[in-house]
Amino acid sequence: MGELICRIFAWPLVKIYEATGNYGLAIIAFALLVNLIMTPFMAKSKKSMMRTSRLQPKIQELQRRHEGNQQKLNAEMQKLYQEEGINPMSGCLWSLIPFPILIALYSVIRRPITRMMFAADSVVDTLKEFMIAQGWYANAGARAEAYAEIRLANLAHQHWSDVTTNLAGKIDGLIDLDFSFLGLNLGDQPEWNFFTHTDWSDPSVWGPALGLFLIPFISAGLSWLSMKVSSASSPSTGDAQSQATMKSMNMMMPLMSVWICFVMPAAMGIYWIANSVFGMARDYFLTKKYTAQLEAEDKVRAAERAEKEAEMEAKRAEYERLKAEGKTPLNTNTSKKKLQASEKQKQDERKAALDRADRAARRERLGIKEAEKPASQVGNRRYARGRAYVPDRFSNPENAEAATLAAAAASEDAPSIDEELEDVSAAVETAAIEEAVEETAAETEENVGESTEQE
Repeated sequence: MGELICRIFAWPLVKIYEATGNYGLAIIAFALLVNLIMTPFMAKSKKSMMRTSRLQPKIQELQRRHEGNQQKLNAEMQKLYQEEGINPMSGCLWSLIPFPILIALYSVIRRPITRMMFAADSVVDTLKEFMIAQGWYANAGARAEAYAEIRLANLAHQHWSDVTTNLAGKIDGLIDLDFSFLGLNLGDQPEWNFFTHTDWSDPSVWGPALGLFLIPFISAGLSWLSMKVSSASSPSTGDAQSQATMKSMNMMMPLMSVWICFVMPAAMGIYWIANSVFGMARDYFLTKKYTAQLEAEDKVRAAERAEKEAEMEAKRAEYERLKAEGKTPLNTNTSKKKLQASEKQKQDERKAALDRADRAARRERLGIKEAEKPASQVGNRRYARGRAYVPDRFSNPENAEAATLAAAAASEDAPSIDEELEDVSAAVETAAIEEAVEETAAETEENVGESTEQE
């Protein structure tokens, strides 16, 4: 399976090299091809991340509302993601795809004869024996032997006529692979201490060594810049700990790229540089595209939400009107128990209305004037519906703001409990009792008079 994957990545690299004849351009073109193939997947990840970042105000509100209740917070977050059509894991999954590609490419670059040219292992053995016999190749340490195929391919290029003449028919599949690019040998590894043993009098010696030395740092700088650009267009959506972790990752990845480029052939550093440049270009265009698209979606969603709220408010107003007229439709699915409770509630409301009318008549006979109640009052709670409550705020939106400010100003520093209402009720009850006593006394006196006349 690993060899099959390597062949999939090696084939376009070989074809590009055959077309250009330049190993460095082949690496750069391969990075461009990978980015083009990855664009649809990365676009999905980018859009998901940008959508999630736009939900930050709602997410923070949920975190504030359900602080200390992680289970409820998770449920509300999941509900929010479903409503917005967001998969929070999609942004992470697609961003991991470049790493397997990097591993497969490293295998192809490290073993160009067997993994890139598809030559047999016997070709490697034949080349090594021939190079040793000619005195061109010597066994080195384990680290150097890890890149033995690069050394053999490089020596074969330098002595191509001798190799093809002496090994005719024994090196089937071998390609004349030139590792040079901009005066550098991309098969070599950068040396961090090259300045201690280089010949500074010869620019042809220290120039390539310095160029190789700079590749890891250029790669790290562009990698950091690429992540910076991506973070700026899609801000972190996690909590403080997640943001700190992301910040650490943004620093660790460039440092890792420095180390990787020093221990691997320079071709990997060229790929990393090209991949960062193409990634920044892709991120710029995707950000520009989805910013406009998400703004349009937000406008449509806001219009739909406003329409739905207006429809619900109209339904509530219509229901209140029908309820006031006693024309609310009967729900045929209501159980008998609920119907009985509803009927009892209606009887209680009728009785309460008669009692209120009776009390109002008694107040009028007794000359008791009840203090004016605010529209927000329920019982003796003067501002049960809010100190800035305006009953016609929906039916009369033009004056709603002014009426709200006026109601708020009128209720400022006012007591929340209507004590006068309690006093009036007590006075009415006392007057009602006195009136009942007087009526009883009058009836008794009348009965006694009738009895005396009869006698």
